[in-house]
Amino acid sequence: MDMAVQRDFTSAETSPVAGDGRKAKVVARDVNVYYGEKHALQHVNVDIPERGVMAFIGPSGCGKSTFLRCINRMNDTIAICRVTGKIEIDGADIYDPRLDVVQLRARVGMVFQKPNPFPKSVFENVAYGPRIHGLAPSKDDLEEIVTSSLKRAGLFDEVKDRLQDPGTGLSGGQQQRLCIARAIAVQPEIILMDEPCSALDPIATAKIEELMEELAEAFTIVIVTHSMQQAARVSQRTAFFHLGSLVEEGPTELIFNKPKDQRTQDYITGRIG
Repeated sequence: MDMAVQRDFTSAETSPVAGDGRKAKVVARDVNVYYGEKHALQHVNVDIPERGVMAFIGPSGCGKSTFLRCINRMNDTIAICRVTGKIEIDGADIYDPRLDVVQLRARVGMVFQKPNPFPKSVFENVAYGPRIHGLAPSKDDLEEIVTSSLKRAGLFDEVKDRLQDPGTGLSGGQQQRLCIARAIAVQPEIILMDEPCSALDPIATAKIEELMEELAEAFTIVIVTHSMQQAARVSQRTAFFHLGSLVEEGPTELIFNKPKDQRTQDYITGRIG
């Protein structure tokens, strides 16, 4: 990464303050996303506070996952996709052409809707990122990172005797926690979660939600969810998207109990969706 960009990327003194008084980790201004001629996301402005959980809710196809993927430039992988506007992390433009996207994605981890462990052992799933990013100078360091990451993901006690077994052999909920361990092993600052519980049973979902609350003490977590109940349980702030626009954003309790926009009220009460 260009050193000048690196310094900007890690200096947070100039970052604005989000609505609840916490420093804004991510600042988006006039963000638009186009898929060819389709204007999929329109003029999004939002501040995402440092640490804690922010939820994106809204009907299918409303733009919430599209915006989530702007934060780690996953949309770059789609040939017809074009992003305009500005997104900053700690005051630095993540669409700066000098920015190393590989390093960005190490700092902004992602957990997908369907658990996607690598076809490797449990140990190697977690060790992969630290190894390629040079975070583990020795074998002992690597083992410490793997163990620590699995513990933080609430999985170590369940797999400590199965570290050399395939990650794909775990249950769905365990696989998703393995993917979370894999994400946090490279020491990210932000974790994006795109419907992380939609393929899981209620017990596994409860474990992931409990884990999110614990991780939120150290990470900025942004979750896309179709479950308003989940958003209400795990997030401090919620943003409601509809038809490609961010309708409103604020403290979760206010969004659910005293929304300012009628469209938010209609979605929460089931009139639209």
